[in-house]
Amino acid sequence: MNKQQSGFTLVEIAIVLVIIGLLLGGVLKGQELINSAKVKNMAGDFRTISSLVYGYQDRFRSFPGDQSQTQLDLAFGTGVAAACTPAAAGLCAQNNGRIDGNWNDGAATGAGTLTSEASLFWQHVRLANLAAGATVITDTGYRPRNADGGFIGIETGISAAGLAAPYIGTGATAMRGTFFVCSSGVLGRFVRQIDSTMDDGNTAAGTVQAVPDGSARGTVPTPTANIADNVAYTVCVGY
Repeated sequence: MNKQQSGFTLVEIAIVLVIIGLLLGGVLKGQELINSAKVKNMAGDFRTISSLVYGYQDRFRSFPGDQSQTQLDLAFGTGVAAACTPAAAGLCAQNNGRIDGNWNDGAATGAGTLTSEASLFWQHVRLANLAAGATVITDTGYRPRNADGGFIGIETGISAAGLAAPYIGTGATAMRGTFFVCSSGVLGRFVRQIDSTMDDGNTAAGTVQAVPDGSARGTVPTPTANIADNVAYTVCVGY
């Protein structure tokens, strides 16, 4: 007796392949949209923080974090906001027209610290109703994070011999700007997009520059051609 063999026809196989292709295309497109949203979110962080500085200056004629306790008491009420003390060069010099300290000042948990004006920046802009978030320095989550979970911070650059020394670069290679907003934990594939969106596409020059996470202050910025997709970088924008 002849045995009847069963199987998929070419038409059925073609239909299955088309469906698989559509599903894969949808997944890839969805991932592309997620990545694009992350880049827009991170670029928005830089622009938003710069606007916080200008908004605060417009209202109080001072940088957030740079005021004395007397000025803060007049602005927000007695004892509501903390002034940066004690005075220390490069960290805590009140009313010197700078945001003293490192952009990443604060504990690894995200809790703040009173050691610099850069860490107090967030308390002051939030008390001024310019930004949302915790106003208690020691609260976990006090320091804001970007869309990839990295920390965001601001500084005017550590003062050395009266000259600003920004986090990225040194001497002739130092970034230029009045203040710098930095964001860590940004994957290389996003770094290139952020630079293309906000600057000239060159991560080693211009107003947007990047170095590998954990780099020492003064590290030379990484050129775009050397940015690795899955390596985490700290991106700084000068204003």
